Amino acid sequence: MICYLRRTSWLRGAAAVFAGVATGTGFQPLNWWILVIPGLAASIVLMSSTTSRAAAGLGYLFGIGLFTTTIAWVGVMGPPVAILLIAVMALWCLLAGWAIRCVSVLPGAPVWQAMVWTATEIGAAAVPLGGFGWVRLAWTVVDTPWVGVLRWAGSIGTSFLVALAAGLLAHLVSAQDGSRRRASIAFFGELLAVTLVGTVCVTIAHRHIPHQRSARVLVVQGGVDGTAGPYAMGYARSVTDNHLSQTIMAVAEQKTSGTPAPDMVLWPENSTDIDPVLDFESHQIVMGALAISNRPILVGAVTDGPGKDERQTASMWWPPSSPQPTSTYHKRNLVPFGEWIPARSFFLPLIPVLGNIGRQSVPGTTPGVLDATIAGQKVPVGVVVCFEVAHDGTVADTVRHGAKILAVQSNNSSFIDTAQTPQQWQITRARAVETGRHIVVSTTNSFSGLVNPDGSVAVRTNEGDHTHFTVTMPLESGLTMGVRIAPWLRVIILVIAAGAIAVSLLKRRRAMLAQANHNRSERDVRHRH
Repeated sequence: MICYLRRTSWLRGAAAVFAGVATGTGFQPLNWWILVIPGLAASIVLMSSTTSRAAAGLGYLFGIGLFTTTIAWVGVMGPPVAILLIAVMALWCLLAGWAIRCVSVLPGAPVWQAMVWTATEIGAAAVPLGGFGWVRLAWTVVDTPWVGVLRWAGSIGTSFLVALAAGLLAHLVSAQDGSRRRASIAFFGELLAVTLVGTVCVTIAHRHIPHQRSARVLVVQGGVDGTAGPYAMGYARSVTDNHLSQTIMAVAEQKTSGTPAPDMVLWPENSTDIDPVLDFESHQIVMGALAISNRPILVGAVTDGPGKDERQTASMWWPPSSPQPTSTYHKRNLVPFGEWIPARSFFLPLIPVLGNIGRQSVPGTTPGVLDATIAGQKVPVGVVVCFEVAHDGTVADTVRHGAKILAVQSNNSSFIDTAQTPQQWQITRARAVETGRHIVVSTTNSFSGLVNPDGSVAVRTNEGDHTHFTVTMPLESGLTMGVRIAPWLRVIILVIAAGAIAVSLLKRRRAMLAQANHNRSERDVRHRH
């Protein structure tokens, strides 16, 4: 069958698309993780057994299948946005296909194939326009025995191990009878070794470690009209009113039941969609919530400026005794065509629905750690805002800069009932394992909850609910191995992948020169005779 596919170009193309779709089903909401390694392995077999140009084309088709399966939800912003994003992201798979074909001629090819795949994931998370690391092999291990490797290998190392398993499986399928036994040992050996290490890491993370200090966090999911799609941000102040209402209900329930009061209140991203510092009515709503709860509120806000017709998405630490926030974080990783429009004068007339994005957002520049005081004690609070959970450096910066509590604020109201919301929850669970921290999540009307350091879910709300709950967050410190090695691992993989490609191209050039010299020698011999 493999030989037949090699000879039939259209079948190879169809197989590449199918392999991309199979790999994509390993992500939420389907979560068919069992297909991820075979899906990628099938693409490696196809790309390794053809010319470099054809491998690039097959890689692109694989990418079309992969990203159509996983990120078609971007279409709520307009079908052209989804088509453009899928087409652009698939270019990274085109590069991966070409590179996989290049390094396939080297000894130990599965290792170099895994390196170049992981390198393209790193590239896709950074380029273009700040990158989009939403679809990475690491996210697919959350519900598998491999989840624990996130703790010591991080997202980059975990993606490499998944890609390596795919490369070893591809080598096993393509191996000749004489080397099949060694290929089998390598493939099943890696599966067993990583499973054992992952299980040990999860066991460590699952252990109950007593913490001397903790904080009770009231999480508010005020709700917003999720049927509005891209227009959901337009209901000025109604979102803030909803979060005030839920805060009032939570305080009333706490007082009537006699349960301990929370130490802080967590509102989600865009819980105030008009600047609560500058706008009188929004300011009064927040001040009312502060007076009723008598607790600091971590407010998600849209603020004016810094320039004309500009805005920023902010997380504000707002003590009950203060007329304004005392510490603010501005979201660093903005979503192209979601929060800002690249080449605005070109795309806005072309795709009028983008006008609903409103003013151009401006990114922040500092780590997401707020100077907070909880129950009279200084407690650095780490904040990751919505899509930022997919950015390695942004998440890691919170714990590297001393955050004792890690919170995710999100507004997914435009993506309710799409694959986006369970995918973001999947990534958040992966980050909890990677950082070794509990992560508390507050959304406007999606999945709010608490994730444990082993990736298990302690609490999760339903989409569309107007609700609230209180969780106890241990004040945690320290860095996992996965967080510590991430910057070094990123550089190492990029350098080794580039080196492997360079060596393979040099080897190919030498082979071509040798063949040319051989042909020249044969012509000379024939000429003499």
